Amino acid sequence: MLNKLNYLDGIHKTVLVVDDEYVGREILGAILGGQYNIIYAENGEEALQMIRNNEKILSAVLLDLMMPVMDGFEVLDVLKEDARYRSIPVIVLTSEKQAEVESLKRGAADFITKPYDTPEVIIARVRRIIELSEKRLVIQSTERDELTGLFTRSFFYEYAVLMDRYHSEREMDSVSINIEHFHLVNEIHGREFGDWTLRVLGEAIRDHARENEGIAARGDSDEFYMYINHQENYDALEKRLKVSLSELSGTAHIKVRIGVYSGTADSRDVVNRFDRARLAANTLRGKFNRTVAYFDQDLKHKVFYEERLINDIHEGIDKKQFEVYFQPKYDITGAKPALSAAEALIRWKHPEFGMISPGDFVSLFEENGLIQIVDHFVWEEAVSAIRHWKDVYGITVPVSVNVSRIDIYDPDIEKRIDGLVKEYGLLPKDLHLEITESAYSDNADQMMEVVENFRKKGYLIEMDDFGAGYSSLNMLANLPIDVLKLDMKFIQGIHKDKRSLRMVQLIMDIAGFLGVPVVAEGVEVEEQYKLLKETGYQLIQGYYFSRPVPAQEFEELIKEEQGKGEE
Repeated sequence: MLNKLNYLDGIHKTVLVVDDEYVGREILGAILGGQYNIIYAENGEEALQMIRNNEKILSAVLLDLMMPVMDGFEVLDVLKEDARYRSIPVIVLTSEKQAEVESLKRGAADFITKPYDTPEVIIARVRRIIELSEKRLVIQSTERDELTGLFTRSFFYEYAVLMDRYHSEREMDSVSINIEHFHLVNEIHGREFGDWTLRVLGEAIRDHARENEGIAARGDSDEFYMYINHQENYDALEKRLKVSLSELSGTAHIKVRIGVYSGTADSRDVVNRFDRARLAANTLRGKFNRTVAYFDQDLKHKVFYEERLINDIHEGIDKKQFEVYFQPKYDITGAKPALSAAEALIRWKHPEFGMISPGDFVSLFEENGLIQIVDHFVWEEAVSAIRHWKDVYGITVPVSVNVSRIDIYDPDIEKRIDGLVKEYGLLPKDLHLEITESAYSDNADQMMEVVENFRKKGYLIEMDDFGAGYSSLNMLANLPIDVLKLDMKFIQGIHKDKRSLRMVQLIMDIAGFLGVPVVAEGVEVEEQYKLLKETGYQLIQGYYFSRPVPAQEFEELIKEEQGKGEE
C-alpha cells in the first residue's frame, strides 16, 4: 500500500501555481497541464485564499518566493503554523541557492530552479513530491488510533524496535494495561461512556509515557501499551490512572490491570516482551486488591511449562502418552446403587513431567484451539471402549465425552462424531455429549442449533458444571438438554451446611420442572450419598464409588456389577 498508491493514479490531481509573472505561470501550466488540473495565483495573499478554498483537493503548491503584496516566505510561515494546510507539499520556485535553503527550513518540500528549461525534471519532481505526500498521509492515517490519538499497535512495535536500535544503553520496561471487565462498562453505561473512558485513560497513559521518555499505544479494545524507561515501581502510574478514572463518574467503579516486563538485554523481540507483560496483567484478573503484576521467575517457569505442553501435545498423542480414564456413574434410584454409565476423562503421562493434571493443560489447550486434538482422541477411545465392553460383557455402558466450544464451531463435528459411532457399530444414545453451562451463553444460537441436530439423531446432551456458569432460568427453560450435571462445589458442604443442602434441593426442583435427570458430581462420603438419595437425585459419580480409572480397571467394575446380578 505504501509502495504504490495505485488507487490514486486515475484521479486528476490539482496543483496551484503561484507566480506574479504571467509568463512564468503560463510556462508551468503548459508543462504540467497535461497531467494535472492547474489553478493560479499572482501573489501570496491570493495564494492563501486559493489554498483555503481548495484545501481538500490540492495535491501540491508551486510557490514563487519573490512577489508583491505577500512573498513566498510569508506564505510558508502561515502554512507551517496552520495544521489544516501543513500536509500540503510546497515546491518553491527560485534561482537563488540561499533562498532554497531558507525555504526548506520553513517547511518547503522541494524546489524547482528557474528558468524552467528542463520540463522532464519539473514533471518528475512534482510527481515525486505528490507521491511522497500521499504516502505520508496514508502512514499518518494508520499510525494513530482514531479514538485516543495513541500509536496503533503495529507502528508502536516498529518505533519500539527503533528505540532499541538507537538507544541500546537504556533499560526499558514493556507495560500492558487493561480495564477489568471493560465489556460491562459498555453494557452498563453505554458505548459513549466506554469511549470516553478509553480517551481519558489514553491521555493519562500518553502523559506518563512522555514523562518517562517513552511511547504509548492502544491495542485491541481496552488494551494499552507503554514502552518507557525502567521504573523501580509503578505507584505513580497507578495513582495517575486511578485519579483520571475517578473523575469520569462516581458510579462507575473502573479498575485497571498493569503488567510489566522489565529488560531489553535479552534476545527476545519486542512483541514477545509485550506478550509477557500481558501475561503478567492477566494474572490480576479478579484480584481487586492488586493493580500491578510483574513477569517474574514464577511466571517465567509457568510460561516455559505451558510452552512445553503446547509443543509436546502432538508427540504425546502419537506416542500414547495420553490415556482416557473412566469414572463410573451409579443409578441410586433402586435399593442398591447400580452401574449406569461413565464419564471419559483425559490423563497425560509426560515423559519428563510425569502424570500431568488435566487442570494444567485442558484450559491451556482451550485457549489456543489445541483442545480439539485432545477431544478427538478421547471420543475415539471412548467409542472403542464401549464397543469392547459390549463385545466382551454383552452390555452397553454409555460414556459421556466433553465437547468444547471450539468443537461446536467446527463445521465437520457432526460428520466426525457420526462417523465414529457408525465405524464402531454403536447407537447415538451410547455416546453422551457433555457441554459446559458457560458454553451455552457464547453464541447461543449456533450452539443450540448444533446441539439440537445431535439430539434429533438420538445423542444425549448433558449440561456439565451446572451452577458454575451464567444461565438464567428463562434461558435454561429453552436449552436443548437431556441431563444436568451438578457442579461438585454444590455437593461439598451439603452434609454440614443446611443452606448448601437447600440449594441442592432447589436445583432438583428445577430439574423436575425441566423433566431431566441430574448427575451429582464429586460425591465423596456416605452422608452426601444418603442426602442426595433422599432429595431424589438419580445419578451419582465421585470417589464415594470410584475414582477415575483406566479402561482395564473399569472392566473390574463391570464384572462386579454383573456379579451382583447373579446373586
